[in-house]
Amino acid sequence: MRTNLVHKYNIPGPRYTSYPTVPYWDDNTFSLKKWITSIQRSFNESNDDEGVSLYIHLPFCESMCTFCGCNKRITKRHDVEVPYIKSLLKEWSLYLNLFETKPKIRELHLGGGTPTFFSAKNLQHLIHGVFSGVERAENCEFSFEGHPNNTTREHLQTLYDLGFRRVSFGVQDYDEVVQKAIHRVQPFERVREVTEAARAIGYTSVGHDIIFGLPFQTEKGIVDTVLKTKELLPDRLAFYSYAHVPWQKGNGQRGFKDADLPTGAQKRKQYEMGKKLLSEVGYIEIGMDHFALEHDTLFQSMKSQTLHRNFMGYTASKTHTMIGLGVSSISDSWYGFAQNVKNIEEYQHLINEGIIPVYRGHMLDKEDEIIRQHILNLMCHFETNWKNDIMYFKELPEVVQNLEELALDGLLVKNDHSIKVTEKGRPFVRNICMAFDLRLQRSKPETTLFSMTI
Repeated sequence: MRTNLVHKYNIPGPRYTSYPTVPYWDDNTFSLKKWITSIQRSFNESNDDEGVSLYIHLPFCESMCTFCGCNKRITKRHDVEVPYIKSLLKEWSLYLNLFETKPKIRELHLGGGTPTFFSAKNLQHLIHGVFSGVERAENCEFSFEGHPNNTTREHLQTLYDLGFRRVSFGVQDYDEVVQKAIHRVQPFERVREVTEAARAIGYTSVGHDIIFGLPFQTEKGIVDTVLKTKELLPDRLAFYSYAHVPWQKGNGQRGFKDADLPTGAQKRKQYEMGKKLLSEVGYIEIGMDHFALEHDTLFQSMKSQTLHRNFMGYTASKTHTMIGLGVSSISDSWYGFAQNVKNIEEYQHLINEGIIPVYRGHMLDKEDEIIRQHILNLMCHFETNWKNDIMYFKELPEVVQNLEELALDGLLVKNDHSIKVTEKGRPFVRNICMAFDLRLQRSKPETTLFSMTI
């Protein structure tokens, strides 16, 4: 990849797990009453055919990882587990009371924080509570995020027995200098042990998350991390670009300087080298920053054009209704978004008052819905079109004109009614999506809101 393209397009930009992106939500369109109407409409329209996705945020961690921008609570006190689970199940009951029929759970994901901070017994209690009075959809997929240092065989066996078949382990990097900088020290042998344990129990998809662009990371270190990853051959990989957002309140990105980070050009070299090594053993690039082997459901969904992207990242199936439980969780009715309060004590207080604990959101207008679909098409399939009126919006001609320079740089191909991202343009897909992002174009941020795109 030409270095000048990296310099040209390496600008702050969204990762597009939603449109509009969270900083551009219009709270004036939103209220709890509107949200309830929206989620009921979505459920009634889609539960029978698609089912419901459920994301549960488990925010507790025993120590702070300095690469992390997620909402979490650092504590070694495990007496927080049971009260928090009680609040989650109360929140779930508040949603169940909105629906006239039983939800069919299509996807269930435990994220964090550190889900395996919770004991296996307490996780079992949580999942039993969630499925009390609801159904499992056909071809359901249950997954959780596991910390290699504290995911035990009991965790793996308990969740497997509850129907979980996919686990992703946060590896990040194997270089000791990098691990110390990000406060995430975990030996390769520990990752091997937990990966092999998951496979022995019967998990059909074991994933690893690795990150490029971390402090003190080098191309040589990336090669070593990828070679170790190839040795374990996880079924799928998230090969992320580190999102440096130290200005966001509550994240742990400290303990190193900006000068300790690789440059944009160095990050791309790290990625391209890693991608080359992964492709040699059969990994196929899925969307942005994801890879999978051919047997994995993520690859199968890409092949069948059912790949979807939401606040959980890339998923193998699409549901219009996604409910997020727990602090800071985001729900999606397809017609609107709603985010829960971020403070645990406030969250638990609202739940005890019988109030769905959302504090902000956005109701999509018709233009939002069309642009959202274009961006989803680009992020999942690297192409989009407006061959029918449903996908046309007033400012589309201006958007297409704004793509001209990207086309001249060989990053996409334009036709009268479609665009397609080239192989060369895939690393710049966020930049291409930004041309469609009318809310961003109409109101350029005066301060930095997003991580760099490259």
